[in-house]
Amino acid sequence: MDTVFDYGGRTGYEPISDTDRKEFHEQGFMLLRNVLTEDHRAALEEAVDRVYAEEKAAGNTTKDGTLHLLGFLERDELFGELLTHPIAFPYMWGLAGWNIYTHHNHLDVTPPALEPEKPYWGWHQDGYRQNSDPETMDPNLPRPMFSLKVAYVLSDLSEKGRGATKVIPGSHLWNSLPRPADLSVQNPDPEGTVEITANPGDAFIFDRRQWHSRSTNLSNITRKMLFVGYTYRWIRPLDELHPDKDGQWYANRTPVQRQLLGEGTHTANYWGINWNGYVDDEIPLRKELKERGLLDRSIPWLR
Repeated sequence: MDTVFDYGGRTGYEPISDTDRKEFHEQGFMLLRNVLTEDHRAALEEAVDRVYAEEKAAGNTTKDGTLHLLGFLERDELFGELLTHPIAFPYMWGLAGWNIYTHHNHLDVTPPALEPEKPYWGWHQDGYRQNSDPETMDPNLPRPMFSLKVAYVLSDLSEKGRGATKVIPGSHLWNSLPRPADLSVQNPDPEGTVEITANPGDAFIFDRRQWHSRSTNLSNITRKMLFVGYTYRWIRPLDELHPDKDGQWYANRTPVQRQLLGEGTHTANYWGINWNGYVDDEIPLRKELKERGLLDRSIPWLR
C-alpha cells in the first residue's frame, strides 16, 4: 500500500511479555493504550465512514442508524493491513500461536440512541456452540479459549455511557453466568462489571469466553469500532469473506496475511501438518516466527 504509518520500527513480531500474558490469562482481556497512531486512526475512521455511507444507502442500517457489518476486511486496503498490525498482532500469535486465521470480524457504528433502551440482557460469551459442544460437565473446568479478538477504538469512548463494551474481568473462567428471573424489567449488571472506557486509537483484546455485553450509547458521540477475531485454522469460519483473489486487494496481502485470510495448501495443512504427519514449517506465520527465533517449546501453542 502507498500509505505508511510510523510505528517506530515495530514489525508485529515483537514477543509479548510474560507479565502481559499472565494478566490476559487471569483477567480475560487487556486494554492497550495508543495502539493506533493518530494519522492511522483518522484514515481508518475515514474508511469506516465511507463504508457506513455505502451500507446506509443500501438500506443495511437499523432504523436508528446502527451498523454491525460482518466480514468487512476486504472493503478497504487499510482493513486488510490490520490483520498484522505491528502493536496488536504480537498479542494474537503470542496468546494463540502460529496456526491461526481470522474467522470473524465486524465493523460497528453506533449512533446516539434515539430513545431510552427497553429492558435488555445482553451478557454472553462468543463462540455459540463452542460453549456447549466441548465435553465438560464440571462447572469448575473452563472450556477452551478457541479464539480471541482485538477491538480497535476509533471514536472517543473515554467516558461511560458512550456505548462501550462491558466485561467482567476473570469471567472467562466461568462456564455460566446467572440470568435474572425477570427480563421484562431493567436488571443491574452483574457484580464486577467494568465498562471499557478508551481513548481514540486505543484497542483491547479479549478471550472469546469473557462474559461481555454491549451498552447503550447515551451520549452525542457516534461509537466507531473495528473488531478482528482470530481462531485456529482447524475451526470453520463464522463470517463469509469473498476477496477477489485475482484483484489488487488480495495481491497486496503478504503471505502471513493470506494465511490469516484462510489460505492453505491442503486440508491437513489447516491442522498444522503435512500429509506425512510432521509439522509444516512452510506455514507462513510459523515460518516467520521460526526464522526470527520466536518459537518456544515451553509454550504449547508456540512449539
